[in-house]
Amino acid sequence: MRRVVVTGLGMINSLGLEKESAFAAMVEGKCGIKEITSFDTENHSVKIAGEITDFDPSTVLDAKEAKKADRFIQLGMKAAQEAMDDAKIPENTDMERFGVVSASGIGGLPNIEKNSVICESKGPRRISPFFIPSSLVNMLGGFVSIYQGLKGPNLSAVTACAASTHAINEAAKSIMVGTADKMLVVGAEAAICEVGIGGFAAMKALSTRNDDPQTASRPFDADRDGFIMGEGAGALVLEAYEDAVARGATIYGELIGFGESGDASHITSPSMDGPLRAMQMAYKMAGEPKVDYVNAHGTSTPANDKNETAALKELFGGKENCPPVSSIKGQIGHCLGAAGAIEAVTCLMAMRDGVLPPTINYMTPDENCDLDYVPNEARKADLNIVMSNSFGFGGTNGVVIFKKI
Repeated sequence: MRRVVVTGLGMINSLGLEKESAFAAMVEGKCGIKEITSFDTENHSVKIAGEITDFDPSTVLDAKEAKKADRFIQLGMKAAQEAMDDAKIPENTDMERFGVVSASGIGGLPNIEKNSVICESKGPRRISPFFIPSSLVNMLGGFVSIYQGLKGPNLSAVTACAASTHAINEAAKSIMVGTADKMLVVGAEAAICEVGIGGFAAMKALSTRNDDPQTASRPFDADRDGFIMGEGAGALVLEAYEDAVARGATIYGELIGFGESGDASHITSPSMDGPLRAMQMAYKMAGEPKVDYVNAHGTSTPANDKNETAALKELFGGKENCPPVSSIKGQIGHCLGAAGAIEAVTCLMAMRDGVLPPTINYMTPDENCDLDYVPNEARKADLNIVMSNSFGFGGTNGVVIFKKI
């Protein structure tokens, strides 16, 4: 099968509107979590999130088209455009061999909420004709393919918080087996709305540390009390190694391993077994190399962080053999279906710059979370192989491993 490399990156989140400023803020240990401004939180138990407050959709869509697209599509379009510009795709590229895999955990939840209210209060005849197409998860791929002229496979992953990582895997498979030469992966999420926050709060999944947003998300810390909702998008251009070399493209890394598994255990409670098997699959596919860094799923929930730590120790044969591990969710929140793409972009930029992004808000050690989490400050390191984990509700897991070449 053909080798697959990454030649373009894009990212938007609460720390920055593009990849360079967002990554620099991560390395500096900044936090993008603050009080929610997009709706009145008076009746909500959770009042904080990783909102993007300065994004203008007109930078990627004209005003008429923007009305047809939910916010997750708008954010995805921004990251996709950046990744395509970054990849510097030649004009003579065969676009029938260039596809897209989009990903989102929920899709257009704000639009679903808005039109449900309209239906209830004003009647079904007042529902927007753009409600359905603007809310569908795969419409992100639809918009992106139209704007970028991508005529190859147009696929979507809707696997909760593992969606973007699975999208990377699916895109790689398309290139490996020869149904495409290049694939754009874009994962996006924008579910910070009343029913989004209220729904996750009802599950007791969110932190309620409203009085201290900047330290609310505490991955692997003993006092962690849940995750913080984030929003954003990540995008990667994948292509066949031979094609990238032939056109002199900048190569961020090669995808040398990926793994997928199911817990078959519980609809929302994570297991250790499922994530471990996904990691083992990716690690074996990569040839069981020395891994220099793991970007953890690290949600700041009691169960995930404990289980992920145990799985990593099992994978690498004990605590003493585990590489440094960090989670950026303390800084940007949990971007759900976009998290895997954003974190893959972060891994590749960390490898490019030789720096480990920190796990911020790590203050009190937990005896069940006893690895090197790169606490609070970034660290210089020679990174040649990096791994990224993503796990989702429904017991769905995805792992990717990249190598510097």
